[in-house]
Amino acid sequence: MKFSLSFKILLSVLIVFSISVFSWLEYQRFIITPLTIDEEGYYYNVQAGTNLSKVSKELSLLKLTNLPPIYLDVFGRIEGRSHLIKTGEYHIKAGTTLPQLLDQLIGGKVVQYGITLIEGMSIQQVMTTIAAHPHITKTMATTDMATVMASLGKAEIHAEGWFYPETYHFPAGTTDIDFLKRAHQQMVNALSTAWQNKADNLPYKSPYEALIMASIIEKETGIAEERAQIAGVFVRRLQKGMRLQTDPTVIYGLGDSFDGNLRRKDLKTDTAYNTYTRFGLPPTPIALASIESLEAALHPADGKSLYFVATGQEGRHVFSSNLRDHNNAVRRYQLKK
Repeated sequence: MKFSLSFKILLSVLIVFSISVFSWLEYQRFIITPLTIDEEGYYYNVQAGTNLSKVSKELSLLKLTNLPPIYLDVFGRIEGRSHLIKTGEYHIKAGTTLPQLLDQLIGGKVVQYGITLIEGMSIQQVMTTIAAHPHITKTMATTDMATVMASLGKAEIHAEGWFYPETYHFPAGTTDIDFLKRAHQQMVNALSTAWQNKADNLPYKSPYEALIMASIIEKETGIAEERAQIAGVFVRRLQKGMRLQTDPTVIYGLGDSFDGNLRRKDLKTDTAYNTYTRFGLPPTPIALASIESLEAALHPADGKSLYFVATGQEGRHVFSSNLRDHNNAVRRYQLKK
């Protein structure tokens, strides 16, 4: 009887020991075994409403792991973190283990895609860029300026120029409206900050007029050190009651009819944006302005120059303080006389 009892106890101990050893070995296998993913990695999407149990089963069905699906589920429950996984698209790198994957899903380290809005872009170029991105969800039926701003709750604002040029990163599924809201708010913030630190005695009645000027500067030059000089020319012309006479505004006013060749008749064709026929600033910006152009508009360079003309060399300009010198520069650099 005693032998039988001792045997049973010993057998129970051996069984418990065996289970413990097996569990420990399986736990170690779970901890160190990488997912079966090649060097390029694997893109895995966690849909809304998905729990860790479903993720575990999907990984097995996709043959990304040879471990039983229950292992990851139980591990997450024991750690009290199974309910913390976040939706989104994840890039699982080669060599990732299941515990590391759980950390990734809980951390919400989703794949980020990018769109670069380039200074000088028009709103239609912005919308074309957004529409072409495969990971942006399109929600707007049309992309005309009125629809764009109405979608942002800003129907009273003209869309041109109101989006900040930079590279934006976002997860797959981001909507066009959410993207535009972000870019618009960044421009609002940049303009507000720049306006608070503006120079004195500028001829702008509002931050919006400074944005208009910045967009013109953006289209006039790609040379960083020229921005403040060009701003100075335009500011002095406004202060003296002179027309701005800047080609980019004329081109913008011509719209789709512009064929790439600006003619003398175009300079005489009156539109709201023709600064050869009209005084003051045009009614809206003509492009996305960089923060550098905005700073130049609000901190124009001192000087006496009232004219400038492109030299045809590296996009640079020559500046003149009187019409005679300007005409000489035109003959030299434009007419080659």
